[in-house]
Parts: sequence; structure tokens; C-alpha cells
Amino acid sequence: MLQNKIYLNFIKEIFRTFLVVLFGLTLIALTVRAVSFLELIVENGYPISTYFKYSILNIFGIAPKFIPLSFLISLTIFIIKHLQDGEFVILWMSGVKKIQMVNLFFSISIFILIVYLLFSSYLTPLALNKSRKLLGQENLNSFLPTIRSQQFSDSFKGFTFFVDKKFDNEIKNIFLHDTGNNLKKFSSNTSNVLSTSIVAEKGIIDNRVMFLINGQIISSKKEKIEVINFEQLNINLGNLSTSTIKVPKLQETSTFILLSCFLNQSQEYKICNLETKKEIIPNLIRRIILPFYIPVIALLCSFLLIKSNIFFSDKFLIYAGSFSLLVCTELFIRYTGINYNLRIAYIIFPFLLILISYLTLIYKFKKGLKRI
Repeated sequence: MLQNKIYLNFIKEIFRTFLVVLFGLTLIALTVRAVSFLELIVENGYPISTYFKYSILNIFGIAPKFIPLSFLISLTIFIIKHLQDGEFVILWMSGVKKIQMVNLFFSISIFILIVYLLFSSYLTPLALNKSRKLLGQENLNSFLPTIRSQQFSDSFKGFTFFVDKKFDNEIKNIFLHDTGNNLKKFSSNTSNVLSTSIVAEKGIIDNRVMFLINGQIISSKKEKIEVINFEQLNINLGNLSTSTIKVPKLQETSTFILLSCFLNQSQEYKICNLETKKEIIPNLIRRIILPFYIPVIALLCSFLLIKSNIFFSDKFLIYAGSFSLLVCTELFIRYTGINYNLRIAYIIFPFLLILISYLTLIYKFKKGLKRI
């Protein structure tokens, strides 16, 4: 009964540290990413609400990446703290075996593995897919944030513009060039217009509408160039399409679809082709196999329980080895799509490490008891 309470307190302490570390790392990464997401407002004219929704949905893509590292840090801190405080010595003296503590760490790692699998295979692709669709559904909110003085901008498909000066919503010396048929309607004959350019002395921006004063519309056609002068011209830019990628990437695609493409080579989905297969395999391995390295981390950290005269040296080596394992899993995963042997080794390695590590711990603990 007392042991169960002790184990429960240990579990709470490990999970508390794990969540704090995970939250801290995620917050730092999200802050850095959120700065880059500002391009959605500044360069592409998306509303602020879209920016916040997109950033929040990307948390599901950021947080799972830090789960293995957070677990390593939290478990290492827990073991070292209790070893230095001598609390584990009391447990050993009361009859608790070290392998029981290893089993506890392993059980916690299995729970985190399941949570990681849930995120990596389902929740993360779903959230990232929704964030990508969000960009496809939203239209231009305001053209004004995308304008910078004396800079060419091509943030929109087939549409380039240049403004010499900008004061609030007033602009001067404007040049617009369109090859995407956004300004085609201003020509007298729209059937054979290749591109349209507009130059104007000044103008005013009101959300999605641009009011231009004193300028020319220059339409380039197959046969000739048509020039139309105007004193005032109103242009609705609400239909402009941003250059932001709106088609879901592989990491934003459902695991079911990726598995279907890999196993059946289905042609039902656009991504199902031989060219993308090399990229599908690393994505699947990242989602399904990578979480199984978490129990390996638990067992490697358990080596800290082995009594040693050079504790601090062993502590550093065990943490460095565990951290190096996480780094290697990230480095080699990208090559699993092009090297068959590496792919098989990557899949088998965590289960082999679990077996070897667990048997080694049992042997070391028994050897330590014999010495006593």
C-alpha cells in the first residue's frame, strides 16, 4: 500500500516535470515560428484572426517534436534528484528492487509512447491540414499591409506592384503589372489580352479597393499594345490569390492516405506516385516508428540506478548517449526513404535496444546484489 503511494507520487512528479519542460520548449518554438507567421498579415494580407488560428493549430505540429527530449530531461532530473537526496537508498533498504523502478519508468514511457502515437499519426496531421485549408478559404482582408515603399512585391499570383511613396493609406507613383487576368476587364477587348499594366500618379487604399487618380492602362495583346488614359479608376482586389501554399504537404496529409499510397500504390490521391514514395516512407516512419524510441530512453536513463564510484561521469555519459540517440533518429529518418537497409534497421533498432538494455539492467542489478 505504501509502495503504491510512493509510485503514484513518483509518477506525478515525472509527469509534472515532463509537462513543464514540454510547455516551455513548445512556447519558445512557437514564439519563433509566430514571428515568421507574421508574413501572412504583412505580405499576404490575411486578417489577424487567421494569423492566430493558424498559429494555434501549428502548436499540434510543434509540441510532439519535443516529447522525446522533454521525457529525457524530466526522467533524468527525477533520477538524479532522488539519487542525490538519498531517497532511492531508503527504497532499496525497504525491500524495493531496482528492476521494479525500471519497470515503473518503462510503464510511464509506454503511456507517453501511446500519447505520442496519437498525436503523430492522427491529431498533428489533422490540425496541420486544417491550418492549410484555413489559408485556402480566407480571402484578401486588406491590400494596405502588403505595400512597402520603393519595393516590388509579388505576394500575389500573377500580380506585381510597385509604390514610390506611402503615407497611411495614400500612395504615389504606382505601377501594377498583371499576368493573371485580374485586370483584364479594363481593356476594350478582353479576348486576346496577354498582360495588363497600370501606372498612376497617386491613389488611396481602402481595404480591398484601390482608388487610382491620373494614370494609364496599358494592355499587351497579341497584335498590338492598347493604352487607355483615366482620371479616376476603382480596382477591387478582393479576388487576388496569394502565393502562399494552399495544397496540404505530406506532413499535413492523413496517415491513412499515406499508408494507402504506400501499401496499394493507389492512384485515387494526387500524392500517390513513385516520385513522392521516397518522401512518404520517412513521414510514416516518423509517425509510427519514432515514438518507440521513447521506451529506449527510459531504459537508458535507468542505467543511472547502477551504483558507480564515478557517478557524475556516468551521469554525463548516459545523458549524452540518450541525447545522441535522439539526434541520430532525427538525422537518419530522412534517408529511410532512399535506403532499404537503413529503413529496416531503423524499424528494428528500437525493439532490439529495448531487449538488450532491459537484459543488461537485470544482469547489472543481479551482479550488484552478489557483491553486497
